[in-house]
Amino acid sequence: MTTFKDRATKSTDAAAGRLSLAEVLEILAGGRLTLRFTAYDGSSAGPQGAPFRLNLLTPRGTNYLATGRGDLGLARAYIAGDLEMHGVHPGDPYELLKALADSLVFTRPPVRLMVDIIRSIGVGQLRPIAPPPEEALPRWRRAIGGMRHSKGRDADAIRHHYDVSNRFYEWVLGPSMTYTCACYPGDEASLDEAQENKYRLVSEKLRLKPGDRLLDVGCGWGGMVRYAARRGVRAIGVTLSSEQTVWAQRAIAEEGLSDVAEVRHGDYRDITETGFDAVSSIGLLEHIGVRNYSSYFGFLRSRLRPGGLLLNHCITRPENRSEAATRGFIDRYVFPDGELTGSGRIISEAQDAGLEVLHEENLRQHYALTLRDWCTNLVAHWDEAVAEVGLPTAKVWGLYMAGSRLAFESNGIQLHQVLMAKPDGGTGVGELPLRPWWTP
Repeated sequence: MTTFKDRATKSTDAAAGRLSLAEVLEILAGGRLTLRFTAYDGSSAGPQGAPFRLNLLTPRGTNYLATGRGDLGLARAYIAGDLEMHGVHPGDPYELLKALADSLVFTRPPVRLMVDIIRSIGVGQLRPIAPPPEEALPRWRRAIGGMRHSKGRDADAIRHHYDVSNRFYEWVLGPSMTYTCACYPGDEASLDEAQENKYRLVSEKLRLKPGDRLLDVGCGWGGMVRYAARRGVRAIGVTLSSEQTVWAQRAIAEEGLSDVAEVRHGDYRDITETGFDAVSSIGLLEHIGVRNYSSYFGFLRSRLRPGGLLLNHCITRPENRSEAATRGFIDRYVFPDGELTGSGRIISEAQDAGLEVLHEENLRQHYALTLRDWCTNLVAHWDEAVAEVGLPTAKVWGLYMAGSRLAFESNGIQLHQVLMAKPDGGTGVGELPLRPWWTP
């Protein structure tokens, strides 16, 4: 039986060690391509009738693919316009990414074949070139702006991701302007219904009632603040994004909530008030840095009254062993300096900071659905989005959201809510019900 390796070797011999770009890709993919690949050198690989196709247009694209590790090279070539995706909309390339994930399980070829691959690509293509301008600096270059997770560097990271355009976010997120995992009450629920249900769930877990004081750290556009304020809770939110602050303050005023709701532009560590009945942290921990978890939970504990409740809602890894720092495409284009760890590490750090963990749950499947709906919104508003932020940035968002959906579906990442309390020094956390008091 003739194997793909045999075919590749024969092709190499026939061409005096020169391989086409399609042959190189097929060798590296172990001959398992399920989509069609074509390149500017006229070569192609993969099934003729495949519903999805990648078209490599330029030598620069080859350089990006050859020098970028993993998904970073593909992202660079795609965002720069050197690699085209066909068969999917750029606002939601989920199906192509799924096919690509099934195909590109790269194998390391024998040394002799690897030499032929390098000769075929050309040594010059292995020298890194400048990435697209949308890419953030590598981590070692960011150190010029301060140590990782210093206040200044955190502010820079937040500006990179959140100060894109409020109008763009309105199109992607919908009326709720909520950029965190929703909680779907059923298969037929809309995105807005699911986001409202998420705030309802958080509010019930925190046992919020009229007259209570809530601190929402990393508050985004103030969705949780406004939800609580509509129900008589006195709520303060804080965000490092100036764009979010302006939008949230305007929304609070338009709803007539200014007497009970406030969103501040600043670092959560600058909040001086204490004695809050509850603290919500929805989508902030990913930006904190694992080495800062102790001080983070300690600070939030210090803002609570004895017996007060804290809910932490964040993306996690499915285990607790991996390095926390994100790499590749996500770090350079989406969340600079972002760090993820497992829910076990989060719970341990919270307990060590003196908080009592009461409950935790995984909403992984809900985030996959949330991303599906965000991509649907981006597709529906694609032309406006491109006009607002430019084609490369719009492509970054489609790639990021579709890829993240795939990661949540495959259990590559998860979303955990952890409910905890500050012990009151007497009976523990007061007279809490014996069983969960919220509706799932």
